[in-house]
This record gives sequence, structure tokens and C-alpha cells, in this order.
Amino acid sequence: MREAAPTGVSALIPTQKVLRHSVRRQVLDALRAALVDGELVPGEIYSGPALGERFGVSATPVREAMQQLALEGAVECLPNRGFRVLARTPRAYAELVEVRALLEVPVMLRLARTVPAEAWSALRPAAAATAEAAAAGDLAGYADADRAFHREVLALGGNDQLVEVAGELHRRSQWPLPGAARAGRAGLVADAAEHTDLLEALIAGDLPRAESLTRAHFTIF
Repeated sequence: MREAAPTGVSALIPTQKVLRHSVRRQVLDALRAALVDGELVPGEIYSGPALGERFGVSATPVREAMQQLALEGAVECLPNRGFRVLARTPRAYAELVEVRALLEVPVMLRLARTVPAEAWSALRPAAAATAEAAAAGDLAGYADADRAFHREVLALGGNDQLVEVAGELHRRSQWPLPGAARAGRAGLVADAAEHTDLLEALIAGDLPRAESLTRAHFTIF
């Protein structure tokens, strides 16, 4: 008897392609964490095969992940050599901070006036996740939790394009400046505490304090 043709998603996407995409995503996540941690040093050149050996994968998913990082402005591709981690200037960092503030602060202040207390209460786990990563001194984990918290706040506005653009700017602002001291546990804890303080002000309906905390939060990013 002739077997029936497969139907659904499994018939459209081969398992091998799914696994390859998964490996590339894992490598990309690992490389992004290495950027935040400072393990990938600005100015240094890294080869696909060497990084592949480090991650226990072939050079192909590493090259694909590095090409994505090149699109994000983190590295540049050097033909037949590998990838150089770009050194961002303090001015470029300040510009990122300014653009983030221009996007996020007005939205957050509008949401402070319109979103009900129970919706803000639902964000407490996201704020707690940043506090836990900060307490552990987990810089890469804190970066992920921090972006997740801001993403959940902005998502309350219902503008998916804003969430996507702000999230990418946020990611780029988390790459350390060349020669800058690695963020310490105390700094992470203080930054995470601002998330909790902001939520409590929003839940209590204390708009002046919420506005003050929002503006202050972006002056130190």
C-alpha cells in the first residue's frame, strides 16, 4: 500500500534544517553572552573554526551567527581571516542611550497613566528575575533579564514594532566599552532595584515618583 504523503509543518520543514537553525541560535546566544561578559575582546580577531571547536560545533553555524552579529554592528567580517570584534566609542554608546530614552521614556510615562495596577503587578516576576541575576553577579544573565523586563513593560503599549526596535537598541547598549571596568555585582543590584521600585510606584499609582524613577533609570544606562 502506498503511504500517504506527510501533512502539516513536519512535511514542510526537514528535521535537519530545524536542528541546524537551533544550533545556530544557540551559538548566537553564546556569542552575545560572550560580548556582554567581555570574553570577546574589541579589536581581537576570532576564526570560525576556532570558535566552533570551543562550542563543539562545526564552523558553519559560527560563521552564520557571526554574520548576524555583523549586521547588528558588533563585529566585522574579514575575508579569509575571521571576524573582528568592533570597538565602540563612548560617543556611540551615548547616542544609543539617548535614542533609547527618546523611544522608551515617553511610552513608559504614557503607560504609567493608563495601565491598571494589576497589569503592573503581573510584571513582578520579571523584575525579580533581574534581581536574582544581579545578586548572583551573572552579567550575561542580568542582560537577558533586563531586556526581558523592559520588553514586557513596552509590550503593554501594544506596539510590536516599538518593542522590537527598542529591544535591539537595548541589546547594543549592553556591550561593554573598550577598557571599561566590568559591571560589578553592586551596580547590577542597584539597577535591578530600580525595576522593583518603579513597579511599586506604578502599582501604588504614584505618578510623580514613577516619572522620576523612569527618567533616572535611563540616565545611568
